[in-house]
Amino acid sequence: MTSPNKDQVQDYFISLRRALDGFDTFMQDEASSATQHGVIAAIADEYLGRLKTSLSSWEDKIAFEPKFRVSQSESGFPAFENVLELKNDRESAEKTLKGLREPDALRQSMVDHILTKKEFPKEQQVELAKRDYLENINDGKHFGPLVLPKTIKVSVNPKTKRPYYVVHWGYYDGSANLPMIYMLTVEDSSDDINKLLVSPSGKLNKEINIKLPVGGLLNPDLAVQFDDFCEKNSAYSLMPSTIAMNLDHDFDHLHPKQLRRFVLGPFYHSAFTRHGEKVDQILARVRNPENAWLMTWTMQEIYSINEQPAKWGLWSSQPAREEFHINTDDLECVRMGVTSFERNALVPHEAYQAIYAAGMDEEIFSGYQRHVISDGHVLRNL
Repeated sequence: MTSPNKDQVQDYFISLRRALDGFDTFMQDEASSATQHGVIAAIADEYLGRLKTSLSSWEDKIAFEPKFRVSQSESGFPAFENVLELKNDRESAEKTLKGLREPDALRQSMVDHILTKKEFPKEQQVELAKRDYLENINDGKHFGPLVLPKTIKVSVNPKTKRPYYVVHWGYYDGSANLPMIYMLTVEDSSDDINKLLVSPSGKLNKEINIKLPVGGLLNPDLAVQFDDFCEKNSAYSLMPSTIAMNLDHDFDHLHPKQLRRFVLGPFYHSAFTRHGEKVDQILARVRNPENAWLMTWTMQEIYSINEQPAKWGLWSSQPAREEFHINTDDLECVRMGVTSFERNALVPHEAYQAIYAAGMDEEIFSGYQRHVISDGHVLRNL
């Protein structure tokens, strides 16, 4: 959807923001599975905040540029072009702002225009809106094409005596138009980092003061290469098993033990999406358009079950390599290249009633854990 209708775009923002707020409520809810792993909820909250900040900036932009693109037939999320434009605007914001008049001068020009020409000062209003937009994106944290990795935890594996990190990063896929969150637990066998972080007793060296979170991978010798890896190996089309194996083979001293991928979406709304015909038709029966949505997300996970020891010889050598577990008893796990996965759907109570009344609840929610949000609370696994 590329809409010149500002009101229609604003309605889309309201609906998507409600869905993201609902997802945030679910993640923070004490009864949710994610809260049992506090790290997951905290990570998800950061990227939800980035998405909401991006939405706010896009809302600011339609005040002077009303066209906005939505992936109607695929994800239901903003099209990747919007994400790129926001990134480009942020990079050029400081330079562009220098070419605009100061706010006080603009407001005075608006007053003069009204007094002298007896009409609304459209040109000055657009310039003021553009200035507000550029000032806001210059300060905010947005969900860009790649949100660079961040290390949030460091510890030592008591069995291997290696330090391990918990790292996360974000990626907005340009083909699928889907925002994704990656979480990685990885051991580091680099000699220098082991000498620095691991004490003689095989525990984390308390004399080293690490102020977390750390931007990038904690190992500075591998941080730039790791950033580059994440940019090239985070596409939705890549299975988690492929990403984990690529990481294992590209870094001799990094040993991925667990990789999680949160895929946000698709997002359904009767007025804006066309990728779930039955869902869209039923949602159209919901009286309040702000409640005529359904949000889905998928959590995929793969972990290592064994590490093949390194082999060093005179004629050939082989670094330590991981053996990743794909659940071959589940065809969906095989198709996704994962150990396990979980699909979830979140829907407002009014929309759930419409789906239930149509007798379509089993068909629409088949394979999903269904959750209903009502009055700011989430009713889980209905």
